This record gives sequence, structure tokens and C-alpha cells, in this order.
Amino acid sequence: MTSQVLYTVLLGAVVLERFAELAVARRNAHWAFAHGGRETGGGHYPVMVVLHTALLLGCLAEVWLADRPFVPALGWVMLALALGSQGLRWWCIRTLGPRWNTRVIVVPGMPLVDGGPYRWLRHPNYVAVVVEGVALPLAHSAWLTALVFTAANAWLLTVRIRTENRALADAAPARR
Repeated sequence: MTSQVLYTVLLGAVVLERFAELAVARRNAHWAFAHGGRETGGGHYPVMVVLHTALLLGCLAEVWLADRPFVPALGWVMLALALGSQGLRWWCIRTLGPRWNTRVIVVPGMPLVDGGPYRWLRHPNYVAVVVEGVALPLAHSAWLTALVFTAANAWLLTVRIRTENRALADAAPARR
């Protein structure tokens, strides 16, 4: 089996993982709305879906069409980082519980989560996204996909984090 085939299998596993995330997000959205949650920033969500889909398709296309090689010294390190980013992402999902979502849905009056990775970082899930966006393509030398995704994702995360911070501040419990 060639490295390109194995890389394609890896990308397929990431696609399955994304579907699992969407199932969790759908369940959590029902919970949030049942508890008075409000969604904000829905305008950037379709852009996020397109960008993350383009990341996976770009990885696949670049590796096969541009015949990118697997460079062990780079590939194994990037694979480890990509897998680590998945671990961080699921740690975030587990820590936030029903409050985690792919959309910005905030239940008013709930305090910020300060456990798990949120003990050290305000937005650790986005660290996972950034690392994955670089590491997953570079695991098989898809440098162009890594570059384009990283640039587009930097803009998107700027919008997303501002939206999320505003929503969290607006929904924060009143201080005495």
C-alpha cells in the first residue's frame, strides 16, 4: 500500500471524526436551546464549513494531483501533531460537555468553564484547529494546502473568536 493510499485512509478517518463532532454538536444544540441558549454569529458558520471541507479536499487533491511525497522526518512529526490536535479537541469537547458546539450558542447566566484545557487557555479548541490545519496537510507534504488554509483560517478565527467573546460576555452571570 502506498503512502498516498494510507494518507487517504487517514483523511477518511478525519471525515468520520467530523461527522461524530457534528452529531455531538447537534445533540448539544438541542440541550442549549432547551436551556435558553442563544445563537450568534451564524453568518460565518457556512464559511467555516466550506473552509474545513476545503482543507480535507485540498489535502487529498494536492497529495494525489501534485504527487506530493511522504517525507518521514516531516510526516511523522506532523502526524503526531495532527493526532495530538484531535486529542486536544476531544478534551475540549469533554470538558465543555453539553456547552460545546460547532456553532456559537451560549446559555445565558452560565459561568465560564475553567477546567481541563480551559484552565490554561481561553480558546484551546482553536489551538487544536490551528495545529491540525498545519499538521494534517504537512503529514504528506501538502504545503500549499497548509499555507492557504492557515491564511484563510486566521481571518475566520479572528471573526469567530470576537463573536464568541462577545456572546460569552453578553451572557455572563451578573457580578455582585
